Amino acid sequence: MSEHKHDDHHDDHDHDHDHEHGNSRNPLVEWFQHTFTPHSHGHQAAALDAALATDRGIWAVKVSLVALLFTAAFQVVIVAISGSVALLADTIHNFSDALTAIPLGLAFTLSRRARNSRYTYGYGRAEDIAGVIIVLMILFSAIEAIYQSILKIMNPQPISNIGWVAVAGVIGFLGNELVAIFRTRIGKQIGSAALVADGNHARTDGFTSLAVLAGAIGVWLGYPLLDPIVGLGIGAAILVIVWNSARDIYYRVMDAVEPEVTESVEKIASKAKNVMEVNNVAIRWVGHRQRAEFHITVDCQMPTCESHAIAETIRHDLFHAMPALADVTIHVDPCECERCDDTHLGEHHSALLLRK
Repeated sequence: MSEHKHDDHHDDHDHDHDHEHGNSRNPLVEWFQHTFTPHSHGHQAAALDAALATDRGIWAVKVSLVALLFTAAFQVVIVAISGSVALLADTIHNFSDALTAIPLGLAFTLSRRARNSRYTYGYGRAEDIAGVIIVLMILFSAIEAIYQSILKIMNPQPISNIGWVAVAGVIGFLGNELVAIFRTRIGKQIGSAALVADGNHARTDGFTSLAVLAGAIGVWLGYPLLDPIVGLGIGAAILVIVWNSARDIYYRVMDAVEPEVTESVEKIASKAKNVMEVNNVAIRWVGHRQRAEFHITVDCQMPTCESHAIAETIRHDLFHAMPALADVTIHVDPCECERCDDTHLGEHHSALLLRK
C-alpha cells in the first residue's frame, strides 16, 4: 500500500506577484489593491495548489461581500422612502446573501491549517459546514420574505417613489448577476461546492430583483396588490434555491461524488500496464480537494518494486487528469493464481462490516 500527496509536488508554479505600491504605502489603498486584485494564476494552477485555491476562495468571498453590501445598502434607502414589501423581501435576501460570506470566509481561512494527529484529513470539511450554515441563512431569508408579504396582503399600505423602486430592482439584478458569475466561476475552478452554491444563490437573487421591477410596474399601472404578491413569489423562489443548495451540500457531507468521477478513476487505473483488475474505488471531497483510494491486482510473482512502480504510474496519470485530487492511496493485491493462506487476512473483516 502506498500513499502520495498531490499538494507537495506542485511547487514549481510561478508565485511571483507584482505587489508594488509605490513609495507612499497608504494602508487603505493597499487593502483595496489586495482585496480586488487577484493573483495571476490560471485554472490548473489554482486547482493544483491547495494554498492558492484557498486564497482565491477568500478573495472571491471578499469581493462578493463588498459588492452585495453596496447593493443591499442602496436598496435599504429605497425601501425606507417607498414602503415596497417586494423590495424589502429582496433587500433581506441580498443582506442574507452578503452575510453568507462570513462563514464561508472563516471556512476558507480555517482550511489553511495543516492536518495533524487529530484532524488527519485537515480542516477542509469546514467548507461543507459553512455550506450548511449558508443554506440555513437562505431558508431564514425565505421565511422572512414570505412573512412580510403576508402581512402586507393583510394590511395593505400605499407605495411611493415607484420609479426609485424600479431603479433599485435593476441595480439589485445587476449586482447579484455579476456576483453570481464571479462566485460560480471561482467556485468551479477551485472545486468548492459551498462557493458554487453561494453563486447560484446570488443568481436567483438577481431574478427576484427583476420581480421587484415587475411589481413596481404593476403598482404604477394601478394594481398595488401586485407588490406583496411579488414578495410571496420571491420567497417561493428562495425556497427553491434552498432545496437545490441543500441537496448539493448533502452530497458533499455524505462523501458523494459524480459516478463519472469514479468511472474515470477506474478507467485510468485499468489502462496502466500489468494491472489485472481495479476494485474498491472510493473517492471523497474534503472541502475543495478530492481524496481517493482503491485496490489494483497485479501478478503475484511480480517484485515489490515493480508493483510499486505501477502504482506510481497510476497516481501520476490521475493527478494530471484530476486537478482537484490531493491524495491517492493505492493498495496493491497479488493475483490469486498461487494464493498464500495469509494473503487476505483482513478480507473477512471488510466483508463483515459491509454486511452490517
